[in-house]
Order: sequence, then structure tokens, then C-alpha cells
Amino acid sequence: MISIHHLQKSFGENTVIRDVNVEVAKGEVVVIIGPSGSGKTTFLRCLNVLEMPNSGTIQIGEEVVDFSNKISKSDIAKLRKQTGMVFQHHNLFPHLTALENVMEGLVTVKKETKGNAKRKAASFLDKVGLSDKMDLYPFQLSGGQQQRVGIARALAMEPQVILFDEPTSALDPELVQEVLKVMKELALEGMTMVVVTHEMRFAREIANRVIFMDDGIIVEEGTPLDIFEHPKQERTKRFLQLIQ
Repeated sequence: MISIHHLQKSFGENTVIRDVNVEVAKGEVVVIIGPSGSGKTTFLRCLNVLEMPNSGTIQIGEEVVDFSNKISKSDIAKLRKQTGMVFQHHNLFPHLTALENVMEGLVTVKKETKGNAKRKAASFLDKVGLSDKMDLYPFQLSGGQQQRVGIARALAMEPQVILFDEPTSALDPELVQEVLKVMKELALEGMTMVVVTHEMRFAREIANRVIFMDDGIIVEEGTPLDIFEHPKQERTKRFLQLIQ
């Protein structure tokens, strides 16, 4: 499903991702943890080409891009179509209703008719438990509800994989569970997911594999039991001692 080889990303002289290699199987939930500044979010944004890697290859589904070569806009578009992205901050259009926010990509990117887009958007909002909020604007929704609209928007594009960038970190604690509930349901349905999060309980319960990153490299990876109960690397142990 996803195959990443020798991925590197620098900002000027600051190397943020250092020769990262990752494989993600179809239907797998991979959770990435690590301290702030470890490169987690940059890595995720490279998968969606929101950040342009300096070198390495990314394959998602049948699409392969080698960033060591010159990359065209069509290469980026083909790769990006394979992914849906859910951001830390909801990034909804404030002048559009929840329904219209989910419809937007269907109409402008997938060129669907407004009628088809409306039916699909309504279906995905129902899937995330917001069938009664379709006509509300973002300012009329709680943070958790806005994030669920973001998930519906990503799902509506029918991607191969959904990338979650700390989807609950901007929410009040009482709103976190409603977003995690939707993510758990997606995982149980077999959705391929790569999740950057500080929610260790979620990682324990849902992840097939946990990756611990620090200083732009993968320090250690394994099952939740491997990482949380039997970490091998001292850096992983120190990190977990601070957060558990």
C-alpha cells in the first residue's frame, strides 16, 4: 500500500527527515509518536507532498514518485489523490456549511455534479455522526464536530489512505473521545491510516504498529506491546517515562 525509501527533507541547513524507510500494508493502522520537533508532522506532510522531499521515493497504491528526479505537478497530483489529510486545526472554509465543506473537493477536484456531491457528502457526514449538523457553519460547531467534518471531507475523496496530523491536540479534553471514536470505527472497517498523535491510549488500543521518531529518524518500531511495554532503545524508554 505505502512504500517509502530513503526519504529526506531539509529546511535550509536543518535536516528534519533523515533517510526514513517505512512500509505500510493495506488496512494497517500505523501510529507515529515522538517528542516535539522529531520530524513526525513533516514526515506526514511529505507523504501528501504538502512538503516537498529533497530525495527518496514514495509509493502509495500504484503511484510512485522519485523525489531525486524533477517532479511535475501531475506527479504531485497523482500521489496526492491517493491520500486524505486530517489536520490538527480543522481548516474548514468558514463561509461554507458542513455539507458544503465536504462537497467542495468532490466538485472542484473530482468534478462531480453538485447533486452527486451533495448525496455523497451527506452520507459521509452521517457516517461521522453529524447528519443533524449538515446545514451549520463551522462557527456553530464544537471543535470535535469540526474535526469530524474534516474526517468526512477526507473520506469523501475515497483515498487509499488517510493521514491524521495530531487530530485531537487542539481539542478540549471532553471533545477528544468523539473524534477518537470515529477513528476507531474507521480502523475496524479496515481503513489504512497513518496517525501522528500524543494520544498514547489510542495508540495502544488501535495501532497495528507504533513508530517512535526522534531527530528525524525512526528510532524504534513494533507492536503497541513491543513499544509501550518492552521498548529496546534507551531513547524510547526515556520518552515513555516522561509521558506515561
